[in-house]
Amino acid sequence: MTDPGATPTDAVDLSVPPSGAGCVECDAAGGWWVHLRRCAACGHVGCCDSSPGQHASAHYAATGHSVMQSFEPGEDWFWDFAHAAVVDVPDGFELAEPRSHPLDQPTPGPQGRVPADWRSKIH
Repeated sequence: MTDPGATPTDAVDLSVPPSGAGCVECDAAGGWWVHLRRCAACGHVGCCDSSPGQHASAHYAATGHSVMQSFEPGEDWFWDFAHAAVVDVPDGFELAEPRSHPLDQPTPGPQGRVPADWRSKIH
């Protein structure tokens, strides 16, 4: 955002779908994640900062897309990396479906790639 009067939601695209059911980079590398975050500007799904890869933060650093939404079932909060704050959004402000990873996908996930000692590997 270059406009000093802009709000974090000015760069959001409500119509763009998520990039997939898991972290793009972790899936490509055969990795795993703790929780998922979805970019509200382009739909990129990345892993949270507790995850080994921290790909949602890396996506923000690479693109400047600061607003992410939790991609966990039952969570609808938004986070603004630029301001390190939760984003207050108006009623009816919803990203395109699906708004979470599949319910049968475990957290952490994905199934079969999470090491038994995963707790010792998180940030």
